[in-house]
Amino acid sequence: MFGAITGVWWLFLITGIAWLIIALIVLRFDVTSITTVGVLLGIVFIVAGLNEFMVAVVRRAWKWAHTALGVLFLLGAILAFAHPRHAFWTLASVLGILLVLKGSLDIIASTATKDLNELWGLGLVVGILEVLLGFWASQQFFPARAALILIWDSPRCSAASWRSSWPSTSATSTRP
Repeated sequence: MFGAITGVWWLFLITGIAWLIIALIVLRFDVTSITTVGVLLGIVFIVAGLNEFMVAVVRRAWKWAHTALGVLFLLGAILAFAHPRHAFWTLASVLGILLVLKGSLDIIASTATKDLNELWGLGLVVGILEVLLGFWASQQFFPARAALILIWDSPRCSAASWRSSWPSTSATSTRP
C-alpha cells in the first residue's frame, strides 16, 4: 500500500512546481498577472463544472440543479478564457461585495452579542475594516483592485504549491 502512494511522487512534485510558477507569475503585479488570474479563474470554473456534472450523474436528487450549475460554470469558464481581464475585474467586484457583506454581518454579530462577548469591540473593528476594504476593492481604479486581488490570491497559490508537494494524509488510511 505504501508503494502505491509513493509511486506517484512525481505527480506531487510537478503540481508543486506548477503552483510555484503560477505564484511567481501572479506576484509580478503587471498585466500578465491580471491575465493569469483570469485564466486561473477559467480553469477553476471548468473543474467546478465537471464536478457538478459528475455529482448530477451520481446523485438523482437535485439532478437538474447540478446540471444547470455545471452549465453555468462552463459558460463562466468560456467567458473567463475569452476575456481574462474582464474576469479579473469581475472577481475584484465580487470580492468587494463579499467583504462588504461579511463586514456588515460581523458588525451586526458583534453589537448583538455585546452583553455576552467581552471582545465584541474586536469584532466591531474587524467588521468595519472589512467593509472599508470591500468598498476599496469595488472602486474603479486599477491599482487598488489589482493589489487586493493579487495580494489575496498570491499567498493562496504559494500555500497550494507547498501543500501539493506533500502526499495527502488521507491516502495513508488503513481502512478497507
